[in-house]
Amino acid sequence: MNNTSLKTHAALAVMMFMQYLLVAVWWVPMAAYLTNTGIEGGMKALILSSMAIGSMASPIIGALADKYFSAQKVLAVSNLLTALLLAGTGFIQNPIAVFILIFVAMICYMPTWSLTGSIAMTHANPELFPRIRMFGSIGWVVSGLFSLLAVPFGVKIFDGGNLPFLCGSVLALIAAALNFTLPDTPPAEKTSKISLRKLLGLDALSLFRDKNYLLFMACSFAAVLPFTLYFSFCSEFLQDRQFKYITVTMNWGQLAELIFLFFTTTIMTKLGIKKAIVIGIAAMVARYLAFYWGVLTDVNAWYIIGILFHGLIFGLFFVGGQVYTDKKAPKALRAQAQGMLSFILWGIALICGNFISGKLIMVNTTVDAAGTTVYNWATIYAVTTIFTVIVLLLFILFFKQEKEEPKL
Repeated sequence: MNNTSLKTHAALAVMMFMQYLLVAVWWVPMAAYLTNTGIEGGMKALILSSMAIGSMASPIIGALADKYFSAQKVLAVSNLLTALLLAGTGFIQNPIAVFILIFVAMICYMPTWSLTGSIAMTHANPELFPRIRMFGSIGWVVSGLFSLLAVPFGVKIFDGGNLPFLCGSVLALIAAALNFTLPDTPPAEKTSKISLRKLLGLDALSLFRDKNYLLFMACSFAAVLPFTLYFSFCSEFLQDRQFKYITVTMNWGQLAELIFLFFTTTIMTKLGIKKAIVIGIAAMVARYLAFYWGVLTDVNAWYIIGILFHGLIFGLFFVGGQVYTDKKAPKALRAQAQGMLSFILWGIALICGNFISGKLIMVNTTVDAAGTTVYNWATIYAVTTIFTVIVLLLFILFFKQEKEEPKL
């Protein structure tokens, strides 16, 4: 058990708050910005996929922290580079240049999700990580205040303009400075010889020798495929259902995330990792059932209910998976293991899920005689629900309860 001082706990909480605040302020209105600057089609899709592509660099950044440099220094440098790239994006509107800058910025930024998790679980009990990660969700929600604060200064368009990039750049600079004040997290297995295998984080693949972890990763990968229908396409769904305030509506999910992250530690402690993840996947099933029933009954309240399930899904499935990965990984591979998890779920699975969900929507969409696009959301969510139920059953049947249960 790690005895975490109040000062250290506060530093870790601030780290999480800043790390998610600095990205949400510009990433959330990204699609509107691209539309307003005339970036459409394939280029728009590429830029919006940069988050998933950036996640694929996580194992490399994790390897740097595990083998060569202190993790808090790697985090600080990543944020500094992100700040410079976002500043450039704020002043350039050329589509190719925007793509390159955002693409490189996400390669620098996205690995910090797993890196901050590794730092937090090094200096605090892994079971307490959800409560530390909760401050990242607070940062995400607080980012919405920037558009309101811009009004007194006469800013007519904040969301959809270039100011979010500049705000993100300043926040990234502040985060970089604060990162140097974090407790030292030196490499667990420092080596002077640079190995391509170590640099690519391939040592973390040794976790797959554990059949239980391999099954966990396979089921997690499969569960993320339908998850993208919410993560990437929910705005399209809500727009079709005549919601006017889409961002505000989806923020209910972030607020639910705040609440459930506080209780995630207690749930994992009382029930264990397997039951916690089962509840997280079951919450996905409940979300799609709520959306399906909302379409059949044409009652918008069911969509809100489905969105609120985001708290359980994120807290028990995604964060629970991070905690489980930290427990399974040797000390020398913790950052790499978190990077590998991010690479597979937020990288490969997210990209695959985007294409699959996009295809599912396309084949269930028609255009009527009046030229109006008609979605068959009932079929879309029925397919998604059935697929997620299969993943849930496979996990319940074949994932073995770990002998060592988390203890506070």
